[in-house]
Amino acid sequence: MTMSAYTTDEEFTGLDYTASGFPKGEYENCTFRNCMFSGTDLSGVIFLECEFDGCDLSNAIIKNTSIKDVRFRNCKLLGLRFDQCASLLLAFSFEQCVLNFSSFYKLKLKGTAFNGCQLQEVEFVEADLSQASFHDCDLTRAIFEQSILEGADFRTAWNFSIDPEMNRIRRARFSATGILGLLDKHDIVVE
Repeated sequence: MTMSAYTTDEEFTGLDYTASGFPKGEYENCTFRNCMFSGTDLSGVIFLECEFDGCDLSNAIIKNTSIKDVRFRNCKLLGLRFDQCASLLLAFSFEQCVLNFSSFYKLKLKGTAFNGCQLQEVEFVEADLSQASFHDCDLTRAIFEQSILEGADFRTAWNFSIDPEMNRIRRARFSATGILGLLDKHDIVVE
């Protein structure tokens, strides 16, 4: 049986894992800056208290990947299937990231912070987003169905369409102009 590597307190800068692959193992308190992971197989890797800054993880394979207290800043995360990650202790935050076409299907994301992110056509079906914040986020065609949005903050988000009859929105926060995103299905004109 092979032992997987354990790496702690390391910084990785400007590395391209798209051709060479990413070494399997556990990474604790590591920083990845301007690294390329696009399409890379990260299955089974453990990231604990790590930071990704300026990285491209688009279409990376994250099946059974552990993402615990990980911060993503200025990253490109197109088409990631976060719903395939290991769900135990799953916790992350996103700042100035592009997450278009990603899936958070059925995940427990209570209190997750999305700040300044593009979340176009992202799937939040049956996700628990209670107390989550969507500050300055573009939610064009994001899908919210049977989601728990109680206490979530949408005050500075835009282009969202949320059906209050299909989602739990008690105590969710919206701006006066954002209320229109709750009325989309009625096809009414507010002037």
